[in-house]
Amino acid sequence: MWRCCFGRLHVVLLRRRWALTVLPTDVAVRLHGAPTAPRCECHAQRHWDCGTKQLRVSFGDSGTCWPQLGGASGMLHCTGVVMAPRSGIPGDGSDAAARRGVEETRQPKWTLDSWRDKVLLEGKERITKMRLGDFLRNYFDGRGVEEFNENVYMKEFLISPDEFIQDEVLLRTIEASPPYQELKKEREEFYVLSRASHKLLHEGIITLRHWRDFERKDTVTPLARARINTAYSHVLRGERREAKERERRELQELGIDVSTGINYAVFKGRVHVDEMKLNDFLTMELDGRGALDANRDVLLKEFFKNPKKYICDAGVLNEMQASDRYKRMKRTVQDGMDMEKDVRKLHKNGVDTLLNWLVAAGVKASVHGVTKRFLDAAAEEARNPKKSSAPRYLEGCYESVYNARWHHVVEVPGGEGTGMEVREGKPPQPWTYRAVGESLEKNDGVQQSGEAPPSLMVLTSDKGWPYTWKWKENKSTRDCHVNCEVERVWQIVKGDLTEWFSIHGEADFEPKQRLLIGTPGIGKSMNAGSYLLYQLLHCDAKKLQVVAYSFGGSTMYVFDKAIKAVTRYVGGEASQEFLCELWQRGMNGYVIYDVTEKGKPACCFAPTSQWGMIVVASPNVRNYDNWETQVRAERIIMNCPDEMDVKAMCAWMKRDETAEKQAECWKEVKERMDKVGPIPRHIFDANEFIAHSAAIEDALDGIKSRDGEKHFTHRGVRLWYSENPSQKLVRVVRGRGEVGAEVFLNAPISFCLGRRIPHYFGKRNE
Repeated sequence: MWRCCFGRLHVVLLRRRWALTVLPTDVAVRLHGAPTAPRCECHAQRHWDCGTKQLRVSFGDSGTCWPQLGGASGMLHCTGVVMAPRSGIPGDGSDAAARRGVEETRQPKWTLDSWRDKVLLEGKERITKMRLGDFLRNYFDGRGVEEFNENVYMKEFLISPDEFIQDEVLLRTIEASPPYQELKKEREEFYVLSRASHKLLHEGIITLRHWRDFERKDTVTPLARARINTAYSHVLRGERREAKERERRELQELGIDVSTGINYAVFKGRVHVDEMKLNDFLTMELDGRGALDANRDVLLKEFFKNPKKYICDAGVLNEMQASDRYKRMKRTVQDGMDMEKDVRKLHKNGVDTLLNWLVAAGVKASVHGVTKRFLDAAAEEARNPKKSSAPRYLEGCYESVYNARWHHVVEVPGGEGTGMEVREGKPPQPWTYRAVGESLEKNDGVQQSGEAPPSLMVLTSDKGWPYTWKWKENKSTRDCHVNCEVERVWQIVKGDLTEWFSIHGEADFEPKQRLLIGTPGIGKSMNAGSYLLYQLLHCDAKKLQVVAYSFGGSTMYVFDKAIKAVTRYVGGEASQEFLCELWQRGMNGYVIYDVTEKGKPACCFAPTSQWGMIVVASPNVRNYDNWETQVRAERIIMNCPDEMDVKAMCAWMKRDETAEKQAECWKEVKERMDKVGPIPRHIFDANEFIAHSAAIEDALDGIKSRDGEKHFTHRGVRLWYSENPSQKLVRVVRGRGEVGAEVFLNAPISFCLGRRIPHYFGKRNE
């Protein structure tokens, strides 16, 4: 009988009733009460068990055999002491359970930063540390130990055994023993692994992280490759476990949001009691009354449909039906069945998420009260999700953008103030455009009868536009200013959509991808992006079901035209996954991607080439270069607002003021525009104007004169070409390439700067 107690292993030899105590360390153990005898008679007899492939030891006359204790040789001294070895022999099953616990505790916790040599040579150290004297005492009762060989390391002994053991019989016994053979094998493996480790060092493989990226793994010896791969697999399994646990925690923290399925929202945390077995219910709630073997597979929902079919004893059935527990359970099961029917009905009507439930007023009356209560409660929780990155339904925002109000500003000859007038509605005479190459340009030479085209159009959304939804309430952010340049962008995109929809269904057709480049700060996002969104929402919903507006891949607003709702997604992965899901469901969509300063480049976001997409970017080539090349995007270059555009903006902003106030506003803005250029945020805000004026001076001081001469000619009128211009000193100007494609050139940002630059650099060269 074996018993483990407080770190000691007590062995009771039942026949001789000798108590054997073995300490867990390298110590001697004594058989208490064992008879002593001359040395030659008291040696334990060794037996090689062919079945278990291990040494077994017999004590005394009985010949009772015991497996070695953790590899102990079982040598019985005349003092009744058995020597326990330093370590066990693999395959010893007597203390397998205890050893497994130790091995699990000692199992290396490998990581990607674990060192190569540690991985390869783990557990092989004893061949370099064990001494011959210890080996002989542990396994051969100290026979052969001499003063000259006692401290010899086993690795030296294994190389030349006969040099240290003169007794040939003993030497042959040692060489034939399993412990010796095992150490010999370990030595061979040690040197193989050491050579492999040295070779990998020259390859620059220091840690498992380097091994992961190593391309010539097949050149490594199989033994070394197997050990490293085993450790690397341990790392991967650990990472997968951590990822699953992290995902579980995130899902737990995430809770309910608008993307949650209605099935989960209805049944979350609820036990499906209708799936409970009848006999289980009777046993738990009614002390087993009415439980029959014939009903062991009957479900509660089947039982409540026809109780008499399963409980034939009328007295028992009546008693059951009269109990409160029965009534509560029947009501619960019925509610569960009703909710299941409702969920199926809602799915059939396209209501599969809480977002659909929030906007599907028409179907709410068709479900049972219990289902409605659960879904309304979940929807209320989804409005304010626990996690900030959870999808969020923005109530009323879709309608606000879709129903934005129109105004337009027209020039009035001889008018007071700015000479401009604000009128309600769309302009009766819009701008016209003519084809130039594969693009468009405003056609100034054509004017139909009636009123002249407007100077500016304005769209007002009560809840603002996507670009402003992260800001606090600000009336000025409700307006989207549309000049002829913004309208031109839409006309080009509109042509792309017309082509896409006219031949949609052809397998090899992909809609055009567009790249909109303009001077930073001119309102590409606030005006061009917002105006594109408005027009895309008014496209045929049967042909274009989804419009997504993303800012740097970090925040995305998805407009679902079918249910007329907008949802905010935070995080690039969540955004891309959702768009891919919509595409896989066969929906057509268009993506507006605004490359923000700290956002992801466009190439990291594009969900699919089978949706239309326009990237809104500054001239910084890093923002779009890879994406433009990959998808062969065609450029649209957007000019800055001109003087008439800015004057019309003044007229709109001061529409409720007197003519004198309007004139004062325009005069002040005109002076600022001459100094810092037509960027709206720099000329309509006094603080921004002061800050940008200082920034321009700093930028001028930072430019070397030879760079200025390279880009600006005398008189400062020549445009300079640059893929990454100094944003504070230049503006983007549209040009045409040899085949008519749009290209961007760069000019001084303002009139004053254009005059100053030649004089400025000339003075610095004196």
